[in-house]
Amino acid sequence: RADIVITTGGLGPTQGDITKEVTAQVLGRKMYLHEDSLKTIKCFFANRGLEMTENNARQAFMPEGAIVVANYRGTAPGVIIEIPGPPPKTVINLPGPPHELEHMFETSIIPYLNRRFGSQGVIVSTVLRTIGLGESSLEDRIKHLVKAQSNPTLALLARGGEIHVRITAKAQTREEALRLIEPLRNELWGYIGQFVFGTDEDTLESVVGALLTKNNLTLAVAESCTGGMISKLLTDVPGSSSYFIGSAVCYSNRLKTMLAGVPEEIIAEHGAVSPETASAMAKGIRKSTGADIGLGITGIAGPGGGTPDKPVGLVYIAVDGSHGTIVKKNIFAGQRDGIRQRSSLTALNEIRKYVLQPE
Repeated sequence: RADIVITTGGLGPTQGDITKEVTAQVLGRKMYLHEDSLKTIKCFFANRGLEMTENNARQAFMPEGAIVVANYRGTAPGVIIEIPGPPPKTVINLPGPPHELEHMFETSIIPYLNRRFGSQGVIVSTVLRTIGLGESSLEDRIKHLVKAQSNPTLALLARGGEIHVRITAKAQTREEALRLIEPLRNELWGYIGQFVFGTDEDTLESVVGALLTKNNLTLAVAESCTGGMISKLLTDVPGSSSYFIGSAVCYSNRLKTMLAGVPEEIIAEHGAVSPETASAMAKGIRKSTGADIGLGITGIAGPGGGTPDKPVGLVYIAVDGSHGTIVKKNIFAGQRDGIRQRSSLTALNEIRKYVLQPE
């Protein structure tokens, strides 16, 4: 029923790579050795000083009548099979590795499809990445826009502790699609802008890093329930050593005192999971490292350890700096990994909001 069928993967040299063979069988075509492809594969190995094994020759076999698409980043050529109409049909087999697939699709397949079927226009999407508001609450704020959507369209996507709002427009050109997106994007900003931390490929850790760099600020972290996850996210960003001094994973009460400077009497009086302890962790790690901003986080990730007064999912996040100390109480639902992930993202967002405060 489809006019175009595109497959990815199964073009390799092993016995399990049978995409071309199955395609040929379904279409009633025989396989044959494509000599030019075999020469190209041999050159690929020779130029790298590698020995070509016998099974690599399998990649040079093609369905009869196929258009062979050169692979400039690997050994598996692509295949295009045209089926006469009416209406005309096309089957395309592409390699699986993303760096091969994407290059072949952009440089060979898109131009081919435009020549064969004519331009169908473009589809362009942009994403507003939000945190701090649940999916149902966010949708309630923009439900009238969701209901009225046509072109562009709106979609809400839950991604861990984030909610992504995707705006998608279809037009003849990318520029025209972006012009369609812009008014709706601006309108959305008026309803949910305070929860938007970035767009498209932005991450909380990269946004926080850019803010710290822009304001010439340094950060140190004292983690308990997140077990180093916040530090891992921060150091995933290249160049983070210019603003991230380091962290202490203070899982035990003794380490909270030794490494984060939390007075023993605070833990004794209020408990390890308390706003007082989180505040002391933020202040202590800031003081001991000389950072401009200190972050402290303590909580109960579960599955055990909760009480009626302090349930699983209870997390206190504290930020200390030139604006004073802020402490936020959070109760996250879900399993241990999800609680730790949402705690880490929420902590990064608290840093972001702290830095954005006016002087």
